[in-house]
Amino acid sequence: MKKSGAAWGLVGILAGFAGLAAAFLVAEWMHLRLDPVSAVSERVHGWLPLGLVDWARGVPGPSFTTPVLLLLGLGVFIGLGVLARRSRWGAAGGYLLLALLGGIFVLQARGATRWWLLPVAAGFAVAVLALFVLARRLGRLQALPDQEVYGETWRGRRREFLAVSGAVVALGAVAYVAGRLGGREVREVEAERKTQVRSVTAPEVPPGARLDVEGLSAWMTPVGSFFIKDTAVVRPALKTENWTIKIHGLVENELELTFEELVNRGIEESWITMVSVFNEVGGDLVGNAWFSGVLLAPLLAEARPLPDADAVLQTSEDGWTCGTPLEAMTDGRGSMLAVAMNGEPLTIEHGYPVRTVIPGLYGHVSATKWVVDLEVTRFDQITPYWTDRGFAELGPVKLSSRIEVPDAEAVLPAGQVVVAGSAWAPGTGIAEVAVQVDDGEWQEAVLGDAPNPNTWVQWKAALDVEPGEHTVVVRATDKAGLVQTGVVADIRPDGATGLDQVTFTTT
Repeated sequence: MKKSGAAWGLVGILAGFAGLAAAFLVAEWMHLRLDPVSAVSERVHGWLPLGLVDWARGVPGPSFTTPVLLLLGLGVFIGLGVLARRSRWGAAGGYLLLALLGGIFVLQARGATRWWLLPVAAGFAVAVLALFVLARRLGRLQALPDQEVYGETWRGRRREFLAVSGAVVALGAVAYVAGRLGGREVREVEAERKTQVRSVTAPEVPPGARLDVEGLSAWMTPVGSFFIKDTAVVRPALKTENWTIKIHGLVENELELTFEELVNRGIEESWITMVSVFNEVGGDLVGNAWFSGVLLAPLLAEARPLPDADAVLQTSEDGWTCGTPLEAMTDGRGSMLAVAMNGEPLTIEHGYPVRTVIPGLYGHVSATKWVVDLEVTRFDQITPYWTDRGFAELGPVKLSSRIEVPDAEAVLPAGQVVVAGSAWAPGTGIAEVAVQVDDGEWQEAVLGDAPNPNTWVQWKAALDVEPGEHTVVVRATDKAGLVQTGVVADIRPDGATGLDQVTFTTT
């Protein structure tokens, strides 16, 4: 420690792991599915060769990806600590690069939102603070002339450095333990979720619904790939024993049900396509799943809404609100309080234990996760979250279609090219999909089957094209005769419009 470079390596290690502990604490208390290290580990694990992954499955004990990453991090932290001997700001820049890299991986994780960057920011701030505090004291210690080494001043400064190092270790340990305690609620909910037994059936994709085209999205969207859009900074972790739903407001008979009372009303199941109002033309904020839940129409009929009621203000456990037309919950379209998705209990990210699913409406006016309150009211008396921010009060999903095959800028052999994708018009159903190449004639596509009008359909068309660059456009028509508009409109206030197109090259 007299002039040791190893001591600077220790500074880097302590600062780095203090930052990781702080990031873990914030992530756990925010009820995030992944802390930054786990997010990086999940991403890296996806890059590993399948043979290595298969081998790892047979090895007892935890996944090896995270420990290996921590070991690599140890080496990087040592290097940054040594760098701090010459330039503390240079070392801080190194921690910033690690934070930026971690932030990129975090945002690529399933269900991530911008709020997931808070643990990364907290970890970076703590790491740099610890670095400067430790580096200052070690620098003062090693700045003493050789003749003063082991003297009283040297011993005092060494004690100070060791005390601060111990404090950093202690605070890091406290942060880790506090994080474990903060995340205990989520782990308990996950344990409960995995053992829930309900009268739900496993999904079976209807015959003829799925078209055999390589690269086409799954007709049933896996839960892990289903889009997630919410405003929650801390996603609620609710056990079923602590959950109730209240139906009140402009009703003659208020209802309040526990989870068991709700599911005992009887489970109904249906294929439903959900769409976010934030979905751009050709975007992926749309998914199709097998939802299981309790129908809302009988519950509201029991509550007996007053004649002047026209809306239901839905409220989530986290305080998010949306206003839904009362008619959409009672007109027989199959609106439900869902408890399962694709034959499994809802995940926390998708609203466990209960969420609303209302076919035909964009999520900003219908899809309340962690729902706990339904107030029957009037639209002129409420200001829900997104309608208070410039989005439409009523949000019927617009007729839309997208191209999924081929990829944009793909290079393909000339001749017959298969173009495929999906189309949806919830509540009405798709009657026809047509494609156009290079401003030519519209050609009708082949449609997959649909079990009900609330799901999307897959489509495909085989096109004969000459060598060169080509642009293909898709257009859908619903069963009411409405043709998808080519007028381009932004997502605000009531959903994007326009025709999806893809440019590719044939040789």
